[in-house]
Amino acid sequence: MIHSSKAAEPVGKFPHAKRVGNLLFISGIGPRERGSKTIPGVELNPDGSVASYEIETQVHSVFRNIKHILEEVGLGLSDLADVQVFLTDMKKDFPVMNRLWAEYFPEHAPCRTTVEIGALPTPIAVELKCIAVFPERHS
Repeated sequence: MIHSSKAAEPVGKFPHAKRVGNLLFISGIGPRERGSKTIPGVELNPDGSVASYEIETQVHSVFRNIKHILEEVGLGLSDLADVQVFLTDMKKDFPVMNRLWAEYFPEHAPCRTTVEIGALPTPIAVELKCIAVFPERHS
């Protein structure tokens, strides 16, 4: 089980990631800040519902958390093999997420599936679920 000292804490009783053989399975990771319940780019109403959000800020935060988890085990974004992207508003947020994806992966991007879902466990608009591969030198 892998727990990053830099990525935002999981919202449940599960690790950031788990290594099985030469694969690293990363739990669903959202755009939160470590040590707080702050969600970058999100403005909440007094009742806790989302008043507004900036998907660009959230996507950058998610990738920051993913990078922290990968770095914990000596990997980087280039070691990702497969990424599942969950968006709560495909029509509004996909173009921005897709543009930022191209910035994070200018060459040799991992496989990707993007789906729209009705809600995520916290008031976020994006979550990533990833699988990375350890190069032979890590085996």
